[in-house]
Amino acid sequence: MPLITVITINYNNANGLQKTIDSVVDQSFKDFEFIVIDGQSSDGSVDIIKKSNKINYWCSEKDHGIYDAQSKGILKATGDYLLFLNSGDVLSDNSVLVKVSSYLKGGKSFYYGNLILEKQGVLEKHLAPKIIDIDFMLNSTFWHPCVFIKSTLFRNYGLYDTSFKIAGDYEFFIRCLLKPAVTTEHMEEFITVFDGNGISNDSSQDGLQLEEREKAWKLNISEIVYESLKKQNSFSRSKYAFVINSLQKLRGKQKF
Repeated sequence: MPLITVITINYNNANGLQKTIDSVVDQSFKDFEFIVIDGQSSDGSVDIIKKSNKINYWCSEKDHGIYDAQSKGILKATGDYLLFLNSGDVLSDNSVLVKVSSYLKGGKSFYYGNLILEKQGVLEKHLAPKIIDIDFMLNSTFWHPCVFIKSTLFRNYGLYDTSFKIAGDYEFFIRCLLKPAVTTEHMEEFITVFDGNGISNDSSQDGLQLEEREKAWKLNISEIVYESLKKQNSFSRSKYAFVINSLQKLRGKQKF
């Protein structure tokens, strides 16, 4: 059984897919499995997939969105930990999986690291928090392409909910983090250079994202508990607003 499975989903993004495949197969660490799920692209993506002999499993067929495609990859994965690296995203350097592998020996549920956002040629460093708690999750989330997820979580708590368009990973994280046995650890590593031109970083989707995040909480806890948490969180953030905003600016946008 490989230590890591990298799952890449793609739809009509041949150039981005080539970048992602190159970054994965160039890793100096070799104890990983590579799965590519394509949504029946018509732009030459399948030809790119066929050229690589480092992909352990791939398919090209219609799906019902991001989380349906990712769930297909989960069902084929055999690794202890799964990393979702969508087409266009790349690992930050060729030693990422070597560095991460030493952390994974600890057996935590989630190992998460830092992210580099690339948008219109500008790179920004984003530092993940040392501790994931309720206040953080009410206002933010793990960066999906920087999280190594223990595969048993999907067996124990289910796959991504395909009724979500852009926040299915957020709902899965909430679902798991509310369980007492689930653990997290921050890795002091930059994991992924994230393509900032995708749907999850589109400001026009902010309303949908907020709606789906509220839906995620309400699926997993009662509405009265959720509303209580929101009130407590709002008070906490207003009380420390200046400090929080200053820290977020430092954490969120450090240009190279």
